[in-house]
Amino acid sequence: MSKENQDQAVSLSRRSAMFSGAGAAAAAVAVPLAALAGGSAQAAPVVNGKGAVAKTGSTITTRDGVEIYYKDWGPRNGQPVILSHGWPLSSDSWESAAFFLANNGFRVITHDRRGHGRSSQPWEGNDMDHYADDLAQLIEALNLNNIILAGFSTGGGEVARYVGRYGTKRIAKLGLISAVPPLMLKTADNPGGLPIEVFDGIRAASVKDRGQLYLDLASGPFYNYNRPGAKPSQGIIQAWYSQGMQGGFKNTYDSIKAFSETDFRDDLKKFDKPTLVIHGEDDQIVPIDAAGRASAKIVKHAKLITYPGAPHGLTDTHKDKFHADFLAFAKS
Repeated sequence: MSKENQDQAVSLSRRSAMFSGAGAAAAAVAVPLAALAGGSAQAAPVVNGKGAVAKTGSTITTRDGVEIYYKDWGPRNGQPVILSHGWPLSSDSWESAAFFLANNGFRVITHDRRGHGRSSQPWEGNDMDHYADDLAQLIEALNLNNIILAGFSTGGGEVARYVGRYGTKRIAKLGLISAVPPLMLKTADNPGGLPIEVFDGIRAASVKDRGQLYLDLASGPFYNYNRPGAKPSQGIIQAWYSQGMQGGFKNTYDSIKAFSETDFRDDLKKFDKPTLVIHGEDDQIVPIDAAGRASAKIVKHAKLITYPGAPHGLTDTHKDKFHADFLAFAKS
């Protein structure tokens, strides 16, 4: 190894120690990092069984010029499952469920909503209509049919608006997981919603110190880590924070209005496929009575499953139960 490559290896190892907490964990990564820095001329790229360089993600470009990043996991002949993420996260928030479903024979597509994750950050168009249009163009680009389409939180709004604008011709089943429909905002004809002051407060906190807002949400009400006896996972908290901070400042700011003030009641009335509604009974972010239970009353023949004591982020805190319930629904 040249002196320059040795210096690169030392630098990389030091950085890995900083992030991993030093000790044995740092030692475990030092050797592969050093090998990587060595840049052996004989090293070959990782390839799949057919000899092509493996890819884990790709992008489409929408008609208005926005790049949408997506992952496409599992067998290509499997029934497609599309999972839409919540605010202010990315497709990474679905990785456990996507891995589980792909290992059970489904083709699982997860995408970063415009302005979030690795997708581009347009100044305009951060609203549910554009989110649904982007989803429709992703489905069109991949030529998907017989889809199980499910959304978590804000992603549930994206799913509902997709159905409202495009119907269910390509859809086999639908899922609303801790989802924001029918309408989060309290209005004269939606008295069970949350006051506008709640969302104004989120906007103000985002402008004042977005990083602290995200840390407070992830370490508190999103996963109910603020409840007595809770055992916070620093890994989950840090993953949530890092995903949120990857999103665009204006995009995530605008999305607060999109998820809180968009009325999905007419969209839900167009749900004519089997629909699974899953919601935590102790959801502090999207209260179950104004959301999951209300949606289940609008969607004909919806199957409502509630998780006693579960938080908003139940796909992480109750992942085994969620995986089992979703798989049973997908295979039914």
